[in-house]
Amino acid sequence: MFLKTSKVAHKKESVSNWVITQGQPFPSGATVTETGCNFAVHAPFAEKVELCLFDTGTEQLLTAIELSGKTGKVWHCHVEGVQAGDWYGYRTFGPSQPELGYCFDATRLLVDPYAKALNKQMEWDSQAYRDNNLSMVSKAVVTHNQFDWEGVEKPLIPLKDTILYEAHVKGLTHCHPDIPQACRGKFLGMCHPVLIQHLKQLGVTTIQLMPVVASMSEPFISDKGLSNYWGYNPINFFSPDPRFVIDDGVSEFKQMVKTLHTAGLEVVLDVVYNHTAESGKDGPVLAFKGFDNSAFYLFENDEVGGRFYRNYANNSGCGNSVNTFNHYPMRMVLDALRYWYDEMGVDGFRFDLAASLGREPYEFSNNAGFFRALRQDPVLCSAKLIAEPWDIGSGGYRLGQFPSNWIECNDKFRDNVRGFWRGDKGLTSDFATRLLGSRDVFRKNHRNPLSSVNYIAYHDGFTLHDLVSYNERHNEDNLEQNRDGHGHNVSDNNGQEGLSQKTHVLLRRERQKRNFIITLMVSQGVPHFLGGDELSRTQGGNNNAYCQDNPISWVSWELDEWKNDFLAFCQRAISLRKNSELLRNLNEADDNFYNHHNVEEVAWFRPDGKNKVVDDWHDYNNQAFAVELLGTQQVGEHWFMIFNASDHDVKFNLPALHAQFGWVLQIDTRYQELQDIPDIVIEKEFIQAYKSISIFRKCPTKNMDL
Repeated sequence: MFLKTSKVAHKKESVSNWVITQGQPFPSGATVTETGCNFAVHAPFAEKVELCLFDTGTEQLLTAIELSGKTGKVWHCHVEGVQAGDWYGYRTFGPSQPELGYCFDATRLLVDPYAKALNKQMEWDSQAYRDNNLSMVSKAVVTHNQFDWEGVEKPLIPLKDTILYEAHVKGLTHCHPDIPQACRGKFLGMCHPVLIQHLKQLGVTTIQLMPVVASMSEPFISDKGLSNYWGYNPINFFSPDPRFVIDDGVSEFKQMVKTLHTAGLEVVLDVVYNHTAESGKDGPVLAFKGFDNSAFYLFENDEVGGRFYRNYANNSGCGNSVNTFNHYPMRMVLDALRYWYDEMGVDGFRFDLAASLGREPYEFSNNAGFFRALRQDPVLCSAKLIAEPWDIGSGGYRLGQFPSNWIECNDKFRDNVRGFWRGDKGLTSDFATRLLGSRDVFRKNHRNPLSSVNYIAYHDGFTLHDLVSYNERHNEDNLEQNRDGHGHNVSDNNGQEGLSQKTHVLLRRERQKRNFIITLMVSQGVPHFLGGDELSRTQGGNNNAYCQDNPISWVSWELDEWKNDFLAFCQRAISLRKNSELLRNLNEADDNFYNHHNVEEVAWFRPDGKNKVVDDWHDYNNQAFAVELLGTQQVGEHWFMIFNASDHDVKFNLPALHAQFGWVLQIDTRYQELQDIPDIVIEKEFIQAYKSISIFRKCPTKNMDL
C-alpha cells in the first residue's frame, strides 16, 4: 500500500538527486510512496529535525535534510527518489536540559523509533560515541511490505492444546549439524525442515522466541568483553535483530513464520517494553531520548527537586522505565504489537516484566489504560497474551491479577513442584493445588482454567538438567564474582555437585527429570517447555547465562544413550497430554467460566485407598498421595495418578472398578527406558516406587492379560 503525497503545492528544494516536500505526519516512520518516501517522526519539543541519508555501501553521510513540515508534535517531509533499501537516521536540535527532561544533542545520530529494519547490529563503543557516533549507531533501512504469504494463515491453536517451547534463535540452531552453516543462528535456521521435524516429533505447538528485535549490549557488559546474548535490551521495537539476519531481516522473518505456520506451529515473541538500551541518567542517547525523553521514560523528583529516571526493570544497568501511561509510548507499543501480529504474522506475545505496563504511572492497576487499549484492539484481540506478572517496583508482584484475556507465568508452580520433588515436607497440599490449575491464584468463575503458564525451567534460571545436578549457582563466567543470578533455586544435585560418573547419581537425576516432565504435562494450565531440556542441555550450573554467547548457552545436538532415552520420554509425556481432554483442559462443574464441564469427579486418596481429609492435607510428613479424574460420559476418560516424593516405596490401594475393566499402566517414571515400562493391568494394589509417578487409565480388560 502506497502513501500518496499531498497535492497541495509546497516549496520544493532539490538536494542532490532528491526533491523534498513537506509530506504528511502519518504514518510514523519511513513509508515508501509511488515517487519516493515519506518520513514522519514524533519530536514535540525539538527546535529543528534533520533527516540524514547515507551511502548504503560505506555508511558515508550523503546529505542532511531539514524537515520542513510539522503537524502538532510530528515532524515530516517527503523525499522523492528515496526507495526501499536506502539508509537513514535523524538529528534533533533543541535544549539540553536533563533536569527538565530534554536530551537534545545535534551531534548525535538517532535511530528512528519506527524503523522497520537496521543495517547492522548496534555495538557499544565508548570512544566512538564520544567522538562522533555516526560510525557506531545503526542506520535505519527503508523497507516495503511486499511478501507473498501464499495463503498461509495462522494456526490459531486453542489454549487447551497449546504447549509452549521457549527458544533462542541462535542458541537452538547454532550447533545443529544438519542446518546449513549460513542459516545457523538465523531466522532461516529456525524454520529449517530438520528443526521443524524435531519440534513436531516432540509434540510442542507454539515456539516462544526470546527477544528478536534490535538490541544493544549494556556498556558495563561490553566493557568486560561479553555481550547481552539474550537481547533484553532493545533499541527499537519494530526492527528484527540484525544478529539473526542473513540479508533481508523483514523477509527472512516472514519466511520463518510462514514456514512454521505451514507446519502447524505458532510463533510467540518475547517482547520488552519496560526499559530500553538507553538506560538512565548516564546512559547513551540513541533513539527515544533524543526525540521525546520527557514523555517516553518515567521520572520522579528527588528530595532536592532534581529529576531521576524511575527503574522498574530488574536487569543490572537498565536504569529506566518506559512510561506507557503517556499516550506517545503507549501508542508506539501498540503500533509495534500490531505490526508484529498483522504484518509480520506472529501469533502472540510474552511480555517481559509485564507489571510495568500496568502502572499508571507508579501504581499497578489491572484496568490500566494499556490493558484496556489492548483488549479493545480489533487486530490484537485474538493474539495470545502471556504476562511475566512482576517487576521490582513497589507492589510489583502481581501474579493472578492480570485481566482475564491474559495468561500468566506461574512461579508458584515452579517453586512448589521443585520443592515437592526435592523432598521438602509440608508441600503436598500446595503441590496438589498446582496440579489442578492453581485456583488459589486464578479464581474460579473469574479466570480461565488455563490461566496458569506452568513451568519447571525458564531461560532465567537452571536448565532442567542443571536443576537436578547442582545445589548452587556457578556463574563465575559472568565476571561478577558469582553474585548475579537467583540464589533461591530449589534445586538438588542428587548426591554430587555438577558432572558425575556415579551410576546411582545419574539414575536418580534422570528419574527426577522424568518426574518434572510428567508433572508439567498432567497439570492444568498451559505447559511451558524450555527449549533444549528435552536434549538434557546443561549450562554448567550457570543460572543467569544472559551474557554467554558461547557453548554455555548453545544447544548441543550430540545425544548419547541417556539423552536419547530422555528425549523419547518427553515425546511420550507430551503425547499423553495431547491425547486426553481431561489432562489438557479439565472443567469442573462449579467453575462457570465456560458454559460446560467435562469432569464428574476429582477425588484425592491416601495410600490405603481412603479419601484424603483435611488433616491429611496438613500432615507435614505426607509425601505420597493419589488423584482420580473421572470424566463425564461424553468424555469417557477415567484416570488415576500416584505421586510419591518420599525416599521409600509406598503400597497404594486403587479404587475398585466394574467387572471387565482395570487400571492400565500408561507411564511409570521409575523406569529409565520406555520399553521397560510393563504392559500391566492393576485391579487393586500397586507398589509405588520412591521418587516416582505412575499414571493409570481405566480400560476394558477383555482380551488383556491380568
